[in-house]
Order: sequence, then structure tokens, then C-alpha cells
Amino acid sequence: MATGARLWRSRNHPAYWAFIVHRVSGLLLAAFLPLHFWALGQALEGEQALQGFIVWTDNPLVKIAEFGLVVALASHLAGGARLLMLEFLPWRDWQKSLFALAVAVSVGAGLLFALNLA
Repeated sequence: MATGARLWRSRNHPAYWAFIVHRVSGLLLAAFLPLHFWALGQALEGEQALQGFIVWTDNPLVKIAEFGLVVALASHLAGGARLLMLEFLPWRDWQKSLFALAVAVSVGAGLLFALNLA
């Protein structure tokens, strides 16, 4: 079997995609932190600056970004819980389904948040 085919087969495994989702969500959350600290800093600038920021957050693009943030938080949490289960629990066949469960929890949390925004 060619090396490329073996490499693709190993990258098409659910555990690999769980690894990718966990790492990418972590990077997205790390990229969000400076914006979060800037938003908190608006409260220190005074009531008018904070109110201007709150008005800006009514923008539909910000609402979509909030949905993405909630999905990233939920997927990072679910992926971390999956890793802890794999590390500390005895190996069982059902653990192969943990990635699907993590995706379902992440999307469900994001949808609940999106429905709450409407």
C-alpha cells in the first residue's frame, strides 16, 4: 500500500478529527481573548464607552460570531472531556463514539444559544 494512502486512512479516522476540532477550537478561543479583554476594558473607560460597545454588539455579524464562540467553547469542553475519559477510564469499544457525542453536544449548545438570541 502506498504511503499516501496509509496517511490518508489515518487522517480519516474519527480520533484524528476529534484532535483537529479540539486544537482548532483552542486556537480560536485563544484568538478571542484579546477581543474579550478589550471589551472588558470598555467598562473601565466609562459608561458611555461601554454603552457604545453594547450597541455595537447588536450587529448581526457579532451575533453570528457569538454563535461560533459558543460552539468553539462547547466543542473544546466536549473534546477535553473526551480526552479525560480516554485517559482515565478503561478502553472500551464505545469510546469510538465519543467524538460523535462531542460534536452533538457542541452543536446542541450552539443551537440552544442561537435560539435564545432570537
